[in-house]
Amino acid sequence: MPMQSIRRILRLVQLDSIQDLEVNCTWKLAGPDGQPARLLLSCMRLLPRTAPDREEHCVGQLTAQFLSLPHLQELYLDSISFLKGPLHQVLRCLKTPLETLSITNCLISESDLTYLSQCPSVGLLKDLGLGGVNLTSLSLEPLQVLIERTSATLQDLDLEECRIVDSQFRALLPSLSRCSQLTTFHFCGNPISMAVLESLLHHTVGLSRLSHVLHPAPLESCEGVRGILHPARLARLHARLSSCCTRLGGQHGLVQRQPLSPLR
Repeated sequence: MPMQSIRRILRLVQLDSIQDLEVNCTWKLAGPDGQPARLLLSCMRLLPRTAPDREEHCVGQLTAQFLSLPHLQELYLDSISFLKGPLHQVLRCLKTPLETLSITNCLISESDLTYLSQCPSVGLLKDLGLGGVNLTSLSLEPLQVLIERTSATLQDLDLEECRIVDSQFRALLPSLSRCSQLTTFHFCGNPISMAVLESLLHHTVGLSRLSHVLHPAPLESCEGVRGILHPARLARLHARLSSCCTRLGGQHGLVQRQPLSPLR
């Protein structure tokens, strides 16, 4: 749709009454006089071989719009191609604490993750989503810090399809154990072993509000180099997890997604 048509549409609505604003497939966000409480930016990509100075200009134009959104509470960034590196430019323009931050299907760097953990606007998050963000090669110490910072308010945590391995996940468990308000935790799409899943149960047994945990099939339920799911083995491991959950008090709403591979 041409930008001129978008402007005509915006002239027909009462901008000061807008509460939700969603912008898809464009990098340019028109700055309305209204104050959206929820903003979703999706599928925003720069053209291939965009010059660095042009990319910086585009990112600057986008992030400048956040300065005019002082009541923003929920921010969703999905499939944004240029977030890696400039993520701090987006976050530092936020004027008020967010309740929801969702960064999905994006590339981010370790420095991005570090800035995210220190950003003043994310200290009171209720909902944190990093689904589809590949974290395999990154240190998760900043994520651990962020979870600890938000432990008194965090209710929903989504780490699906992040490719987190056992050693990384173990480092997050002490922080998770402090999230007293956590109700849902999703982390399918990560190559996690049975031992780590059992350790998760032990670390979160004291979280009385945690009622729904969506986890991947453990690595031991698959066989061969292609990671083909073995149904009988999966059933035995699931029964073992359920038994462990019962022994610990039965507080967890464990839901096992039965995938075609341990990474789904």
